[in-house]
Amino acid sequence: MEIISAFSLWFIPVLIGFILIYSILKKVPAYETFVEGGKEGIRMAVSIIPFLVGMMVAISVFRASGALDFIMDFLKPVLEKAGIPVEVAPLAIIRPISGTAALGMTSDLIAKHGPDSFIGILASTIQGSTDTTFYVLTVYFGAVGIKKMGDAIKVGLLADIAGFAAAIIIVKMMFAS
Repeated sequence: MEIISAFSLWFIPVLIGFILIYSILKKVPAYETFVEGGKEGIRMAVSIIPFLVGMMVAISVFRASGALDFIMDFLKPVLEKAGIPVEVAPLAIIRPISGTAALGMTSDLIAKHGPDSFIGILASTIQGSTDTTFYVLTVYFGAVGIKKMGDAIKVGLLADIAGFAAAIIIVKMMFAS
C-alpha cells in the first residue's frame, strides 16, 4: 500500500518533469506550446456551447413533457416480469443523454433505498458501467465538425445496453449469493 501511495504522490511531478526534459531534448518550446494548447482549449470550449445548450434544452423538454413517465408506464410490466426494479429504469433511459441528470437520479435512489440495497448498488453499477452517449457525440463530434453520427450512435447505444445488461446480471448474481 505504501508503494501505491508513493507512486500516486510522485506520478504527476515525474510526468511533468519527463515532458519538460523531453521537450528540451527535442528542442520544442514547451511553454509556448502549452499556451497555444490553452488557447485552442478555450476556443474549443466556446465552440461547444451551442451544442451544450441544445442538449440541455432537449433533456428539459423530454422530462417536462411527460415522455419519461409515459415510457416508464409502458415498460413497467416487462421490467417487473424480468425482476428489474422499475425505479432504476429512468436511470437507464436518462444515462445516455445526461450524466448530470443520471447522477442526480442515482443520488436520489441511494438516498431513498440506501447505498447497500439492491437498487442502490444496481444504480451505482449502471452509473459506472455506461456512458453519456448522446452527450459525448453531440459535444465532441459537434466540436470537430462531424455531421454523420449514425454508426457511432448505434455502437454507443449498443455499448450502453451491454453495460445495463451486465450491471443487472452481475448485481443479481452478487445478491443471490
